[in-house]
Amino acid sequence: MRHTSYRSTIMATGGAGYIGAHVVVELQQAGFDVVIFDNFENANPDVIDRIEKITGSRPEVVRGDLRSETDLATAFDGNKIDAVVHFAGKKAVGESVAAPLSYYHSNVAGTVNLLLAMTRAGVDRMVFSSSATVYGSPEDAQIPETAPTSPTNPYGRSKLMIEEMICDLVQAGELHSAYNLRYFNPVGAHPSGLIGEKPSGPPQNLFPSIAQTAAGMRGAVKIFGADYPTPDGTGIRDYIHVVDLAQGHIAAIQRTLGQESAEGSVTLNLGTGRGISVLEAVRAFSDTCGFEIPREQAPRRPGDVAYCVADPRLAGELIGWKASKTIEEMCADHWRFQQTEVKRKASAE
Repeated sequence: MRHTSYRSTIMATGGAGYIGAHVVVELQQAGFDVVIFDNFENANPDVIDRIEKITGSRPEVVRGDLRSETDLATAFDGNKIDAVVHFAGKKAVGESVAAPLSYYHSNVAGTVNLLLAMTRAGVDRMVFSSSATVYGSPEDAQIPETAPTSPTNPYGRSKLMIEEMICDLVQAGELHSAYNLRYFNPVGAHPSGLIGEKPSGPPQNLFPSIAQTAAGMRGAVKIFGADYPTPDGTGIRDYIHVVDLAQGHIAAIQRTLGQESAEGSVTLNLGTGRGISVLEAVRAFSDTCGFEIPREQAPRRPGDVAYCVADPRLAGELIGWKASKTIEEMCADHWRFQQTEVKRKASAE
């Protein structure tokens, strides 16, 4: 095993964001030191206080942007980094269709800068936050990692480009090992209610839209497309609790730091293997709240697909990880976070 004589330090790019913050919590609780590199474009700086409240330890924060080589040099020069967990980037499918260049600039060019900075600093182990959108419109009932990749939008294409760059660097020997983790649909929040998904603008994802509607902040949940070839006409997704997802990263980090011989580039699905439709998700959240959440039909969004569910078995075989939380827990934790936010905002006013 490597790094047994001192605490390993992990850099989390985008570590103040929704998924990144949950992974930082799990990293700290697993005994790692963490450096967050974030431009706070889609995150509130007070999340750092909340991470400290949950873990009892405050992560180091470097405020910077992946598009700035100077910012990255500052982060690596000032810290001895053992591995990088890479979350930073833009993530909305619809927005990527409308503004593709900004996605390629932020996600792809930003990652090139990150990889250059890692190479200069001698950091050769990495876990990348990828996405099931790389599969496009899959034909399999459950999608294995070997399924064809054919993304239908610039967001998905940017993720696939980054995966391929990482694989090339591993093959060239510039990265010792790397995990490309293909997320399905992260939802929920930390059980404490302190951290969760809190979009800075209108929600782009289903669960924040449901939660804000339930809290009276929005008139109705928009159901984008009711004519898909699914049992109730709405899109089917594999929703995974964000804490389960975060624990998958810990398993991958521990694996890559523990490998003396080069393991190469490994691609894993992180999902539950169970599909839930948009309408089923709204009903489950309504059951949690104890009242019917208003909804309205809307046209399909460009780039969306009808069905996307993981075959997650490989992650169990290689890193010993399996999702365990139910849709009811996802809804309960997300609703607790939303109510906490409403109370916090009311007390601040």
